[in-house]
Amino acid sequence: MNVRGIALSGLLLIVTGFALAASPGNAPKPATALHSNIPVGYDVMFLKPSKATLSLIGLIECPELEGAQHLSEGLHAKLISIDGNTVKEFPQRFSFRITASLQKVFLDIPVRSVDLSDDPQELLLHLKFRVRAYHGLEVREITPQSIEMIGMPADVPYDERIYRININAENLPIIDRLVVEIFSPEDELLTHFPFIPL
Repeated sequence: MNVRGIALSGLLLIVTGFALAASPGNAPKPATALHSNIPVGYDVMFLKPSKATLSLIGLIECPELEGAQHLSEGLHAKLISIDGNTVKEFPQRFSFRITASLQKVFLDIPVRSVDLSDDPQELLLHLKFRVRAYHGLEVREITPQSIEMIGMPADVPYDERIYRININAENLPIIDRLVVEIFSPEDELLTHFPFIPL
């Protein structure tokens, strides 16, 4: 190979190196900003014997987390508030919003069925909830400050109900995993939604 060929090969290697370095797979991931309303999951199930389809949708409401950003990952993960401070604890007050609907909210086919003797409309009106915080292997139950039904009044027949579970918890580390569990009136666990901010 002559000198010109060697120079061209070297130039090609340099250009390829820059292209690889600039490719999305090698670029650092941009910081992800949180919003005040964050989806935490949904579940769809078939109710027997009524043959109704129940959709449960979870959302966490926390205005103080609006604009906070994830930095890094794994053991070095941090959550930085919109004013640039490292967030070490959950805001003292936040809430879970749970929508329970008999409407065709999702296209998903229910993958499981639940035996419930109650009328589905009554089920929507009498759901129960439990909130837990997991810190490593330790778990503690958080008693909600209040649980309220919002939207359509309970005395008006409707096929969807929305609950707000208000939490007032001090000294809750931001690295904890929060889980809201949803139970039938007969205390059967229907589903659960986790929230891990980091």
